[in-house]
Order: sequence, then C-alpha cells, then structure tokens
Amino acid sequence: SLKMPEYGSGPPRFGGSRGSSGSSGKYGNPGERLRKKHWNLDELPKFEKNFYQDTVLEAMRSKEITVKGRDCPNPVLKFHEASFPTYVMDVITKQNFSEPTPIQAQGWPLALSGKDMVGIAQTGSGKTLSYLLPAIVHINHQPFLERGDGPICLVLAPTRELAQQVQQVAAEYGKASRLKSTCIYGGAPKGPQIRDLERGVEICIATPGRLIDFLEAGKTNLRRCTYLVLDEADRMLDMGFEPQIRKIVDQIRPDRQTLMWSATWPKEVRQLAEDFLKDYVQINVGALQLSANHNILQIVDVCNDGEKDDKLLRLLEEIMSEKENKTIIFVETKRRCDDLTRRMRRDGWPAMGIHGDKSQQERDWVLNEFKYGKAPILIATDVASRGLDVEDVKFVINYDYPNSSEDYIHRIGRTARSQKTGTAYTFFTPGNMRQASDLVSVLREANQAINPKLLQMAEDRGGKFNW
Repeated sequence: SLKMPEYGSGPPRFGGSRGSSGSSGKYGNPGERLRKKHWNLDELPKFEKNFYQDTVLEAMRSKEITVKGRDCPNPVLKFHEASFPTYVMDVITKQNFSEPTPIQAQGWPLALSGKDMVGIAQTGSGKTLSYLLPAIVHINHQPFLERGDGPICLVLAPTRELAQQVQQVAAEYGKASRLKSTCIYGGAPKGPQIRDLERGVEICIATPGRLIDFLEAGKTNLRRCTYLVLDEADRMLDMGFEPQIRKIVDQIRPDRQTLMWSATWPKEVRQLAEDFLKDYVQINVGALQLSANHNILQIVDVCNDGEKDDKLLRLLEEIMSEKENKTIIFVETKRRCDDLTRRMRRDGWPAMGIHGDKSQQERDWVLNEFKYGKAPILIATDVASRGLDVEDVKFVINYDYPNSSEDYIHRIGRTARSQKTGTAYTFFTPGNMRQASDLVSVLREANQAINPKLLQMAEDRGGKFNW
C-alpha cells in the first residue's frame, strides 16, 4: 500500500505535470506541511523590545523624587535646562557642580513657574539653592525698590546659625545682579540690622522673633514681599514659633508665592501648608517616612551612663590617631556641654562647646574655630544640630541620645554632607529604651547592622517589626 505523505493529506508536493495550471500554483500548496505551533512562553528565552526611555521618569525614579499636586513641570537634569539667566549660570559654573541635586532638579522648575510648593528633603540636600536661585530671578523681574520699601523675598528660618548660612549663599549668588540681602536675628545689636533694612534690601533672611520686633517698631514692612520661604518649618514649629509665623504671614499680600521646606511631614506642618499655600505641589526626595542619609555608617553602642566617659575617650583616641578628624559630640543639656568641654580640655583634647546660653559672638567664634579646623572637636546641644553647615565633619558622636528620632536624624546629618561619607556613633542607655524601636526602624531603612542588644531592648518594649 502507498504511504501517505508525512505532512498533510493533499497531493504530493510535486504532483501534476510541470507547468500545469492547477489552483495550487507553480509549487502546489505552500506551507501545507506546517502545523500551528503551541507556544509555552515560560520556556522561551526572554527578550527586550521596549527601547523607548522616558528620561524624565527614569531620572525621577533614580533620584527618588515623588510629586503630589497638579501641573507640576518636569524636573531639569542639567543646569542649563533650568533656563537661569547668565548672571546665575556664571556663579553655578564657578562652583564646578556636576548636576543639580534631586531637590534642585524638581524644585527649580516648580519655583520658576511661580507655583506654591512644599519640599520634603533631608538637610544637606541642596535646598538653599533650590529656593534662592528662583528668588533672584523673581526679584529681577519686579520693579526696583523705592525708598521705604521692605524686602521682595523673605526667608524665615528657625535659628540664627541657619539664617546666617542662608545669608552667605544669598550674598554670593546675589552679587552678580547687585541684589542686597541682610540677616535679622536676636542676640545681636539691632542698630546694624535696622540700618540694612532702612537702606533697602531685596532679600531678608530672618528668625521670627526679631522680625516681629522690627515690624512692630515700623523699621521695615512686607508690602513688597511677593516671594516667601519657610525654611525648616518642622523645626520652627518645634521651637514654638507658630504664632509669630502666623502674625508675619498676615502682613504679606495673599497672592504671593510661598515655598515651604521641611525635613519631616508631621500633621502640624501639613496644617501650616494648608493654611499658607494655594494649590501647592509637594515634592518628596527619598522615602516619606523618617530616613537617615545612607552615606552615614551608624554604630550604636548599648551601655550604661557610667561607661560613657571611658568609651568616649577610647573612641576619640581612635578617631584622632591618624589625623584630627572633625567631630561633633552631642549632649542633652547646657550644663553637660560645659562640664564635658572643661574635662576634655583639661585632658588635652582640642574641644570647644556651643549651646543656646552662649552669646552670639562666642557662638560665631567657636563655629569659626571648628570650621577652619583650629578646634576639631565641637561639643554641642541640639541648638547646633540644624543649620550647622560644616562641609567636612567626619564623625558625629551622640554622647546623650536625643529626645526624638527626628533630632537623631538631624544630628547625624551633620556628617556626610554633599555626597560625602561619615560615621555616627551613638551611646544608647536603658534610660533611652522608649526610643529603641524608632531607632531600629531608622537603622533598618538605611540597611545598617543592628546591635542585638538594641533589638532586644526594642522587643522588650513590645516593638513590632516587619522582617
């Protein structure tokens, strides 16, 4: 019997005479031997077919930027994309920055578009330039100041240290377009500050108390203020400035542009944003929950109060053995600050202390000695944990653990500024037990090794963790 062809049941492939005009054409029925394949996609090698890259989305993802709000402009990935005028670009070029920081990348287009905004970012993330450069552009588009006019841009800050730091940046960048700025804060003579205001300044950086004094005394006014910045809003609320801030804001026209900056986003700060900002866009850089800078190595030593002095001396011998590494030691009280400074100086350590009861002149002098390495060890209360911007602090030591996780994060944030790395040592005693689970969460988020004794403390307190 004849064998059927292997594929299909039609005529043999070359059936019929050469050149016959059957319907199957020259070569019979093409593909008649092929059977439909049944694919198992799981067994097939994977391949890439989407080569379109949305660089904006990629950039936002890589920089951990999230945005909430309507009509938010795209971030800028390079300085020239921000369309800053030449006088601003010239100063940026001199600084040799490689690219905008995440908060600048998204903050600049937002601020330049005139929208109200909230920026949530860690300290040391470049936020000062995020609001000051757009402020300079804003001012240069307004009519010149007339005699008796107050500032066009007002920056409110919680501490004199932060206010002075912002003022330095404002002076450096404002120079090119001949903008005048001044710094208004308590604890210093009023005369020079009043003279600055009377001569006329486009940018005023102020702590709330002293500014209210001057507004009440008629030494300045906020009639021309169209660009308002609240810097470290969470810290201002912690320090009890809310009533003063509200009184100041009542003096400013309601169609101003308002930019609010905060390292954390508790409900009190949210309420302030709702009250002062219109249709705002919120930018978060990094995770919204409390998170420490990942460039900091965090080491926690669980010990008793009596062991702290010995441990501190051993630590300092290690830190200072190679070279005099800049180190900040945080303590809880002014008295502890003075005692520890005295003991350390007696033992020959180049240490100086800073706290809220020292005069402004003394605080400035101590900070300068620390900044320029003449006294590489600074002992400080929390007055110095924010706004103290020294580039090359290598170590932070928490001799006393602070009252809150926020303060812990701000303290250790004095090291590892601007992409550098740093180390934070923390003495954690049974008296700090109620903070244990918070600290474990911060360490875990930053992928740090966790001291088993600390874990035990947190569990004894009933801390619940997602492993």
